[in-house]
Amino acid sequence: MLKGLTSACDRFVQRFLPDAFLFAILLTIIVFLFGMIFTGSSPVQMVEYWGQGFWDLLEFAMQMSLIVITGYILANTPLVKGFLSNLSNIAKTPGQAIVLVTVVASIACLINYGFGLVVGALLAIHVAKRIPSVDYRILIAAAYSGFLLWHGGLSGSVPLTIATDDHFLADLIGQVPITETLLSELNLFIVFILLITLPILNWMLFRSKETTSSIDPELLQIHAETNEEKQPKKEDLTPAERLEHSSLISLLIGILGLIFILYHFIQNGLDLNINIVNFIFLFLGILFHKTPRKFLNSVSDAVKNAGGIIIQFPFYAGIMGMMVASGLSEQMSNMFVNISNEVTFPLFAFLSAGIVNFFVPSGGGQWAVQAPIMIPAAMEIGVDTAKTAMAVAWGDAWTNMIQPFWALPLLAIAGLKVKDIMGFCMIILIWSFIPIAIGLLLF
Repeated sequence: MLKGLTSACDRFVQRFLPDAFLFAILLTIIVFLFGMIFTGSSPVQMVEYWGQGFWDLLEFAMQMSLIVITGYILANTPLVKGFLSNLSNIAKTPGQAIVLVTVVASIACLINYGFGLVVGALLAIHVAKRIPSVDYRILIAAAYSGFLLWHGGLSGSVPLTIATDDHFLADLIGQVPITETLLSELNLFIVFILLITLPILNWMLFRSKETTSSIDPELLQIHAETNEEKQPKKEDLTPAERLEHSSLISLLIGILGLIFILYHFIQNGLDLNINIVNFIFLFLGILFHKTPRKFLNSVSDAVKNAGGIIIQFPFYAGIMGMMVASGLSEQMSNMFVNISNEVTFPLFAFLSAGIVNFFVPSGGGQWAVQAPIMIPAAMEIGVDTAKTAMAVAWGDAWTNMIQPFWALPLLAIAGLKVKDIMGFCMIILIWSFIPIAIGLLLF
């Protein structure tokens, strides 16, 4: 049964799923039409909403671009390459390779989603280099499947937002500690079940695959490059070139970066947000490359991977603008609220969040859109607000398995297209609904 379903999903995606950029364009057109049909907005108004929202994700786009760039830079240092290579040695067979990548990516995404995306992709490449017989597409899908857990982990934007004392719903629900969200029985149950079952499911997907796809040799060659070059003779260098090849310059700025990282954690505890992850990757990359010239050579290679993110994120910002300003996202949320009762409300909140996530694929952005609707409804029905928040959080994470927005950084590093992995991710989506739904209904 799994073999037939896997083949069917893979064939469907390969045949009908367009490139990630075209997917964003099609979503733009769909939301534009839905806004006119269901909210009564005029074409001019929808264009206005789209244009006004188009640049709202510039900061976020820069953050995600830097995740790819700094992750690539750090991964191409001899020290990190050696570590990932040694870690990949744990796997001896293709099946073990799938399990290893799934487990590492899942744990890394629980620590921080950006960190997990980069580590999962890079480890997968090292594993594929050692075990060429592994199916590369399933290996990368396994790395991406770890991202399913991110909103139940330390970087989950919804639980961390409501844990602050000045969040935008503080007057309504107060400060909600993570003991009621991330450390709740509901969340721990879902995280535990997914940690156990995702490696098994991905292993079964590999076993059920009829044909095997291998990694592109060119990609292996790219990642094999270490940007090592012969050190020019000192007497042949100009003063400017001596600075470029000076390990002292890298050491000084690297130490300054490490001091700030230490200060950040002393002041804020384990606050592993996307900015500090980028900061850590960047300054470790500077230190581990030893000289500015080797670092800059790695930067030149790294920026080639960020093109898809840079050009696509503004389109998703435009989609978000249309969804929010037209009231379409509010209508979607209210549709599920209207058919809910005290028992089913968390499940319907989860499903509504999963649908809205297609069009507003940002955890924090989606919470800002849905929270003003879901939280008052939960309070009126008599449902725990912390549980409602986690239902929205898991809905956001759930449909990321078939929404290519978050896969872009990982795919850029892996050298694949979205349709290469989404057929397998559809199976992961179907399975993961079961433990999440059980958690929301029983806990």
